[in-house]
Amino acid sequence: MTTPAATASIGDSEFDRDTAVRRRAGEPHVLDTDLSAGWTIGHGVNGGYLLALTARALGEVLPHRDPFTVSAHYLTASRPGPAEVRTQTVRTGRSLSTGQASLVQRDEDGNEVERLRVLATHGDLSALPDDVRTSAAPPAMPSYEDCLGTEHAPPGTLSSLKQTGIVERLHTRFDPATVGWIMGQPSGRGEIRAWFGLADGRDHDPLSLLLAVDALPPTAFDLGLSGWVPTVELTVHVRAQPAPGPLRIAIRTRNLAGGFLEEDAEVWDSRDRLVAQSRQLARALRG
Repeated sequence: MTTPAATASIGDSEFDRDTAVRRRAGEPHVLDTDLSAGWTIGHGVNGGYLLALTARALGEVLPHRDPFTVSAHYLTASRPGPAEVRTQTVRTGRSLSTGQASLVQRDEDGNEVERLRVLATHGDLSALPDDVRTSAAPPAMPSYEDCLGTEHAPPGTLSSLKQTGIVERLHTRFDPATVGWIMGQPSGRGEIRAWFGLADGRDHDPLSLLLAVDALPPTAFDLGLSGWVPTVELTVHVRAQPAPGPLRIAIRTRNLAGGFLEEDAEVWDSRDRLVAQSRQLARALRG
């Protein structure tokens, strides 16, 4: 398997710098940050990036650092620039702790606007037992070499997608069976599968899993829709520390109705272990 050579380690990559938070002097439960324009989709900031940043902030104030389950409601579209994360510790225990957080920015008039509200439970993934009993299986898809990167797309077909900042920060190779929509031939199944990594080769950790579940193009594209698909609510379960190497992501929707769809994601690591699961509700806005 040929994958990008690692040029950045965990803690020293663009993803880590762009999700960094700073404790505010005299207000230990408030953390300042800057939302990077490098993780935008159109004019808004990617929801998975926001979730990872907020989970990092909660990991700074809770006694446990690893996100186990994170549920977020996206209230307004975030913009690149200064922001603050206001946290509250709800409960602490021996193995798990729960907190909530709000991501807040100021609008052009200086008014506070809440962008995102999160309730999360953190723990220690390294302390989990090794037993696995599951009927789940990794997605059936071609090898890394036989999947398609954005560089393989015909000229002009990904012009709108390539204008988003996040594309340059990801290394994604798609299952050819799930990208017919690029050529105007969506399958109608509402499925997208891909190998996934960060462009600088940084290995994955629980925070990058929160990014991964919301990093692929929306399944609405495979249903024949185009345009923005904003997330209303997103819940992620992190199941294990991911092994080094690229991830495999499979996302699917089974029901688009009334202008909304659900999207289920599974994330598998290089050792064929299910390391994250998610479900989100999103609006399907026609372009």
